[in-house]
Amino acid sequence: MRGGCGHIGVIGRRIHGLTDRMGSCQHLFDSREALPAAEGCAECLAVGDEWVHLRMCVTCGNVACCDQSKNRHASGHFRATGHPVARSQQPGEAWRWCYADEVLDDPDELEMEGADLG
Repeated sequence: MRGGCGHIGVIGRRIHGLTDRMGSCQHLFDSREALPAAEGCAECLAVGDEWVHLRMCVTCGNVACCDQSKNRHASGHFRATGHPVARSQQPGEAWRWCYADEVLDDPDELEMEGADLG
């Protein structure tokens, strides 16, 4: 998975307050939610560019474009600051991506995992 865009990668799962794959990523386990600092990618807006999807840094609230976007500002934010976890800013999505450990935490996967689909 590249920079939190798409849903390819390792999925961290919480099981009754414990973790399995996410247990190997302390960043996801320890992360907290910051408030979004903007409604769009400020760096793209400053140069008149567009983005594909937005990601929010859960450490500081920086909102930036994903790696499918031309400028890849969310990945650049991680490299510049060391802030490891970003959350999708797309409506209806709640997943988080750890850039440092390349681990995805997707609560929607948990809902499907425990669903009675019979």
